[in-house]
Amino acid sequence: MKNQNLGLFDDLPESPDEIICGVDEAGRGPLAGPVFAAAVILDPTRPIEGLRDSKKLNEAKRDMLAPLIKAQALAWAIAEASEEEIDKLNILQASMLAMRRAVEALSTVPTLALIDGNRCPVMKIQSIAIIGGDDKVEAISAASILAKTARDAALVTLHGQYPQYCFDQHKGYGTALHLARLREHGASPVHRRSFAPVREVIEVFSLRAGGLA
Repeated sequence: MKNQNLGLFDDLPESPDEIICGVDEAGRGPLAGPVFAAAVILDPTRPIEGLRDSKKLNEAKRDMLAPLIKAQALAWAIAEASEEEIDKLNILQASMLAMRRAVEALSTVPTLALIDGNRCPVMKIQSIAIIGGDDKVEAISAASILAKTARDAALVTLHGQYPQYCFDQHKGYGTALHLARLREHGASPVHRRSFAPVREVIEVFSLRAGGLA
C-alpha cells in the first residue's frame, strides 16, 4: 500500500470506515535491551483523559495510563526487535520491524496506521508518518505509553539478570552511571554491539585479554 509522510495533523483522512491505529516505538537510543513498539486502536466511545507523548509524562502517570489503555482500547499490541536484530539490521530498521510486528499482532485489522516520526515501516495497510505525532494524535500517544512502559519493565527484568549494570535506574540509556559500569564490567549479552560506546568497550576488553576476548 502507499505510504505517505505528512507533518500536519490537519492532513489526516477522516472517514467513518477507517480503522485507525496509532504506532510508536521506545528505546532507539539506549545501549542495551530490545527496541519496543506498540500499536493501539482507541475506542471513540471510551475516551481516555491525559494521553500525550510518553516522554512528557512522569513514570507514575505512564504506569497509571497503561492499564487503562489496555482496558479501554478496541485493540492493542506490543512487539519488539531484539539486540541481535538491532545489530544486524541497524536501529532504524529494527524499529521499523518492531512497529510492523505490533501492527500485525493487533486482534482487529486496521485500515490505516498513523506512525510517529518521518518514516513508515513497510506494511500491507496504508500508513502515514506524522512528525511529533505522539503529542498530536491520541492513538499514537497511547502507543507511545504502552511501548515505553513495556520497555521499562523489560529493563527492570534485565536488571535482575545483570544487576551490575543498574538497568533499573537508567533503562539502558548511556548515562554516566551506565557508561561507568559498562567500562568496569564489559558488555553483557544484552548490550547492542553495533553502538559505538559498547563497541569501544568490547575492543578495550579484547586488547586486555590479548586479543582472545
